[in-house]
Amino acid sequence: MFILKFLKKNKTVKYGVPMLLLVVGGSFGLREFTQIRYDAQKIRKRLDPSLEAKVNVEKQSVMLEEEYEKLRRINLDEWKNIRGPRPWEDSREYQEQQRSRPSKTD
Repeated sequence: MFILKFLKKNKTVKYGVPMLLLVVGGSFGLREFTQIRYDAQKIRKRLDPSLEAKVNVEKQSVMLEEEYEKLRRINLDEWKNIRGPRPWEDSREYQEQQRSRPSKTD
């Protein structure tokens, strides 16, 4: 009986132990909740098996030499830089205007 009264009056037992349980228990609880989040993301990221097979085949078949040849065939001398529209401008109208305008180097 004396020990029970002593423990009720002790500030460490009254405030410290519940706080310690809250911190340690919260840590374990948060770990479980975050694990649920990451498990859900893994499930969402899974692809359809047929689509995944196509993606893997495409990744393996790309050769550096083939990509270099594709880039070599493109005529970069005729390329023209067209600025994108600002938020207050009509994008299609502005892009048509930029395409029809002669370049500054002509």
